Amino acid sequence: MAVSKGQYISELTLDQMFDQSLTDTPCVYLNQEREVWVATEMCVQYLESNIDSIVIRNDELTPVGIVGGYDLLDHIRKNPTRDFQYENKVKEIMFENLPVVERETRYKDLMERWINSRRAFAITPNSFQGYSPVSARKMLDVGIRSESDISISSFPKKKIVTFSLDDSLGKIIDLMFEHNTRKLLLEYSNQFISDRIILEEISKTLKFNSDVDNFLDIPVNQIGLQNATVLKDDISLNQICLMMYKMDHPYLIYKDISVSPWDVCLTLLSEDVTKRPDESKKSCPHCGGDISWLV
Repeated sequence: MAVSKGQYISELTLDQMFDQSLTDTPCVYLNQEREVWVATEMCVQYLESNIDSIVIRNDELTPVGIVGGYDLLDHIRKNPTRDFQYENKVKEIMFENLPVVERETRYKDLMERWINSRRAFAITPNSFQGYSPVSARKMLDVGIRSESDISISSFPKKKIVTFSLDDSLGKIIDLMFEHNTRKLLLEYSNQFISDRIILEEISKTLKFNSDVDNFLDIPVNQIGLQNATVLKDDISLNQICLMMYKMDHPYLIYKDISVSPWDVCLTLLSEDVTKRPDESKKSCPHCGGDISWLV
């Protein structure tokens, strides 16, 4: 579907934003009867990627929900024991309001659903009788191919939530839910902790440390942190997205501004952001259809 020059990304459909690449990645599935620890292990592999959440299916292979970092950490707050991980099923913790979108779904409508659900993830039907994921990470590709005057210095300033090495894992998770964030910065440093890092630590504890039963008591100082990329120069939205696209744990800091893929998603709603026309395609000036084959 053709995109008019200067058309706001917020008004575009997913088909216009991605074309064939919308469904180039399959979802990762898990049966609803599997134990919670299996979902924990899988999310360690897929969080912060294009997949980001696990799609839960019933015995008929019908998707019935999703499980991501938000769902796992929320239930760890309530049930922080290894018994819960081994004895409870993913169907008991999954988010049941399955976010299914179509190629015709507009970006601003997708974002409205994401903001309301607090989960930046959806699935869309593909041509293989299955589903493909739509995630915040995937939107970085849109940002790379966007046109705007926006740079990192013009991103909204927000309080950067910090923690100390004296904190427990329970306090860290509480801070994440209190401030609705997936990442916290270690005070006086550029190191951070995320939901993926927390789940990786819990997975290791389940495998190798049977003496620990309450995960909330784990001291943060024994967890391996990641380094955020600290920028000295003001860079464009395209450069921001390109840098984060290449990162395993995408997170940038510029002065007192922090940027994650979710911040990019919010920025793409701005009327200052349009999609760069595909110069390899020729569009009819009357109907907007692809006429590249005529050239």
